[in-house]
Amino acid sequence: KVIEAFASFGFCKAHAAAFALPTYQSAWLKAHWPAHFLAGVLTHDPGMYPKRLILEDARQCGIAILALDVNASEKEYVVERTSSLDEPPPIVLGQTSRPDPSAGGWPDGRAWGIRLALAEVKGINAGEVERIVSARPYHSLTDFWHRAQVSRPIAERLVLAGAFDSVYGLGSTVGLPGVRRRTRVTRRDLLLQVAELDRHARAVQRAGRARGLAAGRRRAPLPRPADVRVEEAAARTSTDPRAREGSVALERHPLASQGVWAKAAAQSRATVDPRPVTSVQLTLDLGDEPQEHVSGLPEMNAEERMRAELEILGLDASRHVVDTYADFLDALGAVRSRDLLHQRSRSQILVAGVKVATQTPPVRSGRRVVFLTLDDGTGPVDATFFEDAQGPYAATVFGSWLLVVRGEVRRTGHRGISLRATGAWPLTELHARWQKDGLDAVRAHLSVVPAFEEVTRHRVLTHSSGFQMSPYADVKPSGEAVKDVARKLWHRSPGSPG
Repeated sequence: KVIEAFASFGFCKAHAAAFALPTYQSAWLKAHWPAHFLAGVLTHDPGMYPKRLILEDARQCGIAILALDVNASEKEYVVERTSSLDEPPPIVLGQTSRPDPSAGGWPDGRAWGIRLALAEVKGINAGEVERIVSARPYHSLTDFWHRAQVSRPIAERLVLAGAFDSVYGLGSTVGLPGVRRRTRVTRRDLLLQVAELDRHARAVQRAGRARGLAAGRRRAPLPRPADVRVEEAAARTSTDPRAREGSVALERHPLASQGVWAKAAAQSRATVDPRPVTSVQLTLDLGDEPQEHVSGLPEMNAEERMRAELEILGLDASRHVVDTYADFLDALGAVRSRDLLHQRSRSQILVAGVKVATQTPPVRSGRRVVFLTLDDGTGPVDATFFEDAQGPYAATVFGSWLLVVRGEVRRTGHRGISLRATGAWPLTELHARWQKDGLDAVRAHLSVVPAFEEVTRHRVLTHSSGFQMSPYADVKPSGEAVKDVARKLWHRSPGSPG
């Protein structure tokens, strides 16, 4: 019976032993080459930990996070030598420089920076990345538009993510709230220029097509209709994507009988691959194309930039998400991850952060246990929701990505610490209540246990070994519960419905 029960939750010791060597190798690389090691982890899938948490680990080592740049970013994450003036906020803006991480036991990576990768841009394909890298340097957005030849959505995302900030010297707005650049180009001005460039390119293309058709009618006799239909059908079903792209579309529904290639293209949501790079010659500016104009629109503030990075890159590169709520969390008395070791065992505390992972592995008792990991900008916080605390708060844990968690400190050694969670609330909701009604209203809200409907009938799950699990122990995700986040920012185990 003991062996049969162990088969339901046991962990193979050979598997654990096989991790010993790569663990030692990774520890050595992180201690001696932290920037290069973390750049490699970011380039390759880091496993259950989201990339934004790896970036936060790099910040703890003093490594500069260098913004996306059309003239510097590569397909993968790359390491660059940096100084105190290379990472926002620079010293020239009156901000503090990166502190010495070795004082806190971290490797010192202040001499290096990690440049964000072009492949992280939402919707970009390998052909567009290749063209951007091959045709640079770029001296303006117009130059980039003509030689990189990416789609309009990709160009707009690059502008919003700050890939043209170095081209136009937009700099940083860190520490300068409410900055309005009235005499210089802003990201919003560049977005307007992308729209103008797209309209201008379409107009030129239509005019050139019309001139070409007119010249063809004057110089060559009209072919037979049967020959035209045969050539058009061959072009539509050609294996050459350039031939299919240049073929004449039929006057019918896009999913009608145009051939298998046309059907696949009509159903695909991927962007069209750009033409390969044949020349890196700089464009000749004749002054007949849309140029940058100062519209008077304000520059994006730090919060807007961070939100754009989350949507486009899936990373909060310029600042941590929790920084927006720092004043509220200080007023509430929330404990940061770096201060957890100073808390007494069995003390009741509040923690807050971004959801990093939810896991519900099968345990020996058969009850469902939810392991939650949060990131508050100073490190991860682990909280455990046992079954007696899941009823009123399980929906919040799985349905929100910014959380405030209340729990009891559990000390398991000199540096071993975790939290036995007794409650969870959405951080954004508490922050809005604090702004509207004050801190007393927030504390009153935290003291009330939310009402929930107890479900008494569940199916009982039985393993092949005969071990019966709790009816609450899900083994299949119930779907994507969080709809307000553009990119997936956390890990979810197969047993987590969140």
